[in-house]
Amino acid sequence: MNTFGRQFKVSIFGESHGESVGITIDGCPPGVPLLTEDLMTDILRRKSGAKGTTPRIESDLPQIISGVFNHKTTGAPITILFANNNIKSKDYSNLLKHPRPGHSDFVAMKKYKGFNDYRGGGYFSGRLTLALVAAGSIAKKIVPHITISAKLKEVGGSKNIDEAVQKALESKNSIGGIVECSATGIPIGLGEPFFGSIHAKLSQIVFSIPAMKGIEFGAGFFATKMTGEEHNDNIIDETGKTETNNAGGISGGISNGNDLLFRVAVKPTSSISTPQETYNFESGTIETLLIEGRHDTCIALRVPPVIEAVTAIVLADLSRIMIDAKL
Repeated sequence: MNTFGRQFKVSIFGESHGESVGITIDGCPPGVPLLTEDLMTDILRRKSGAKGTTPRIESDLPQIISGVFNHKTTGAPITILFANNNIKSKDYSNLLKHPRPGHSDFVAMKKYKGFNDYRGGGYFSGRLTLALVAAGSIAKKIVPHITISAKLKEVGGSKNIDEAVQKALESKNSIGGIVECSATGIPIGLGEPFFGSIHAKLSQIVFSIPAMKGIEFGAGFFATKMTGEEHNDNIIDETGKTETNNAGGISGGISNGNDLLFRVAVKPTSSISTPQETYNFESGTIETLLIEGRHDTCIALRVPPVIEAVTAIVLADLSRIMIDAKL
């Protein structure tokens, strides 16, 4: 559905071209210092405007409407709103009949029987990741001993990011990318075997972000080319520190005290300026679609703060679960 977490829960709502997007956070402990300014660092990192990102620029100013009093959390649910002001819905009018190849338009029309808000992708839009980033900023405050950092490693198969983005712009096409995330300071014991594993929780929330197509931990898929001797991480002291980190900081689904390390694959944006073939709902024929509007050439450029945010949400949730288990 629209809610993630057990003890630190987040629920996102809103549509890309609706009045606002937002998030409700339940399970934040009372007494955490919180100002709107505290959310802005990561929000600005996600913001569009750089080369290769959408020309749609919103103010992205958070409005905290509940759960905070005298600049501290109350323990009640926190709801944060972001107004949508810079919208051009007419750019999407042709999508009523012509679903974009590679996008959710077709399945959304079928699943919701034509009642879905198609403007700007509606509820499927990357615009809603803004709300996740806000929740992630709060989650980081709950686990201040953990440092999370995500970086864009390559786009379009190239480590020369500026050059690859420029080529995509010139060809009026889009490209994907790989984002790597690490987290240090995680205590041993977060997560549970099987369905409650860190692998499972992180994968679930990562794949809730639009445009995600893959995830790997530690050595990832390269592990298939290694022997057990090569892949096994030798334990070198009583704290569990290992000589290598092919496991990505997770053993049996549980944090092992080493750095959490994983990478995600971000697909190319579906909305491109070159003609594409698609189905026409009205005529029942295949037609050429030319997409208009403002879109990201490389959405991966804006993904790192979102990945940091969802990682913080998972770690905050698992930390609160472990604390409750000890009480």
